Amino acid sequence: MQTRRFVRFVFSYVLVGIVVAVGILWLFPDALGPGQNQSERVVEFREAPATPSHHEPRPAPASYAVAVEAAAPAVVNVFTSKRITRPDHPFYQDPMFRHEREEPQPRRPDRGPRETNLGSGVIISDEGFVLTNNHVIDGAHEIQVGLNDGRSTTARVIGTDPETDLAVLKIEMGDLPIITLGRSEELRVGDVVLAIGNPFAVGQTVTQGIVSATGRSQLGLSTFENFIQTDAAINPGNSGGALVNADGELVGINTAIFSRTGGSHGIGFAIPAGLAQGVMSSIIENGRVIRGWAGVEVQSLTRPLAESFALDDTRGVIVAGVMRDGPAAEAGLSPGDLIFEINGTRVQDAQDLLRLVTEKRPGETIDVSGLTDGEPGEWRITVKERPRMESLRR
Repeated sequence: MQTRRFVRFVFSYVLVGIVVAVGILWLFPDALGPGQNQSERVVEFREAPATPSHHEPRPAPASYAVAVEAAAPAVVNVFTSKRITRPDHPFYQDPMFRHEREEPQPRRPDRGPRETNLGSGVIISDEGFVLTNNHVIDGAHEIQVGLNDGRSTTARVIGTDPETDLAVLKIEMGDLPIITLGRSEELRVGDVVLAIGNPFAVGQTVTQGIVSATGRSQLGLSTFENFIQTDAAINPGNSGGALVNADGELVGINTAIFSRTGGSHGIGFAIPAGLAQGVMSSIIENGRVIRGWAGVEVQSLTRPLAESFALDDTRGVIVAGVMRDGPAAEAGLSPGDLIFEINGTRVQDAQDLLRLVTEKRPGETIDVSGLTDGEPGEWRITVKERPRMESLRR
């Protein structure tokens, strides 16, 4: 009897404790720990579930309407307007004609001729973040975003990354459709993809094709190139729009076409969604893209260059230039040195070295090995933050 009373006594106190704890957590959700620092913002995306690395073959559907219905609402039109502050007519600046015209009166900033442009974008977050190409909004004074449901609003630029040709916009609007991020690293040549955008301003259009190639680089389109190539028709106005897989998941941001006429020749390029997500997260959370920088300019080893150094392998790079007071200069690297490995990883070419360095955080060190004056050389470089592209060009 006493044992039963004791158990009942203990159970009642445990039950009261649980009720009190639940009440405290409901009233004070941060009681278990400090809340998230507002300056360290983390944006959540809707991502596709993980899938096996080797997909089981499946029959092609008779229609991709389900995929389009899932993705199309989140693809938007991006209209930009740029004020023209200086007339383009060649006679305008000619001294012979200057005395025959009046000096222009200062224009109000909201008046005067304008240059308009059209592109596409993708709503990535229900907070109103829109991903598009940098070249779509570059230099724009006003940006208007039009949704597929007929709504439209102005957008502001959160940040840009010219080195990947990506930009992040923000719109203030409720009940937003958002796209699901697919796993672009799992794309295979031959996979079906759909391009969604607003080509030639005819309205939202869907074109279908396959992945023609992955990992395309050295195209001269941007600094960091790892493009998905597709034969889905991409035309002017598609830039910044979505490339989705057969499930309607975003796998790329349509960016460029190879064309001699301006129309689609079946060779289009898209930025992989994985790369775009990393850039977008960094812009939203840090206000900019933070990348590592070594302050060195390199050139891939060609067969003639390798032979001139008595090398049998073309893997590696030659240092073409070292920025004064940069990390590489402080570590002792000089023009003419050869780099073969970074942190024990073999460097394939210049693009590979760029990737290995930029994925490091400022302040981290990298161990570099190669040849200097024909002898084995080793350098330890403390990576700094990569400057904006405009600064590198000076």
